[in-house]
Amino acid sequence: MTPPPGWYPDPTAPPTERWWDGAAWTEHRRQPQNTPAAPQAFGPPVEPPLPATGPQRPPAAPGRRAKTVALAAAGIVLVASIATGAVLLGRDDDPKTRTSPTSSASTPTDPTATASSAEPTPAEDASTAVDQLNGITLPVLDGWQKAENVVDDDMLITTPRTYDCPGDSGLCRHGTVVSRTVTGTDETSPEVIAKRDIKDAADASYDKNGINQQPFGGIESHEQVAARQTAVAGRAGYVVRWKVKTAKGPGGYVQSVVFPSSAGSESLVTVRITVDAGQDAPPLADMDRIVKGIRAAGDSGSDGGVGSSIGPTVTP
Repeated sequence: MTPPPGWYPDPTAPPTERWWDGAAWTEHRRQPQNTPAAPQAFGPPVEPPLPATGPQRPPAAPGRRAKTVALAAAGIVLVASIATGAVLLGRDDDPKTRTSPTSSASTPTDPTATASSAEPTPAEDASTAVDQLNGITLPVLDGWQKAENVVDDDMLITTPRTYDCPGDSGLCRHGTVVSRTVTGTDETSPEVIAKRDIKDAADASYDKNGINQQPFGGIESHEQVAARQTAVAGRAGYVVRWKVKTAKGPGGYVQSVVFPSSAGSESLVTVRITVDAGQDAPPLADMDRIVKGIRAAGDSGSDGGVGSSIGPTVTP
């Protein structure tokens, strides 16, 4: 039974007395007196009534009461845990319900072992440019690089530096390599296609660009310096080279090489190479070296084959 309101010994600060309001301790305290009375804050002293049946134990302090409740709750949890453990132990003793360690728990994965077992991604070969559509690779020589930030999607290789075009405003390069499939014709002769393509290649590089500008002021004249059969990646092809004179700047060399692809329907492929005639341009021999280094995709061990030489190098 809950003790009635009154002064009782303070459990937290003996021998002080503390007022119990019948439900909880208040903050009113006093020194022990012969006659218990209510705190002054509540008016005249009131004697606590006698217990109805037998002596009653003074209530515990709030802190002790909370601690008692917490201990009781912990005891209930402990009993429940023991019961659960007993059930699990009983299941372990039953061969029908016993499971192996490998099936009941997943084995931790070692991140280092996973990383080491993965296949490393091969680094991209900076010395080779790949034309996947036509199934060929082209060598990236010293002083050249794979094409970056160019408008022509067929351009695979360029010289690294740009310079102000001597004609209309814009940026020019000292060398370019373009690879594309021959389309729009039923002609199957590499020689015929190469002789047709050389003019278009020269105009695109030294006459007018795609936005109708003349970076070199236009072509004034040209001279054919090579025209012969050649082998490219083991296939019979044909090469034509022009030296062009431009209205502005030193001019340059344009080369068109046509040969059948070794992939798919073996369509004809045109590789155009341009090299400026100025002193900052790559050596003219690079045109020969690029053609000789063309390979069928996946056939890095073969060379250009018999007849891969374009012929004597022409000195500017």
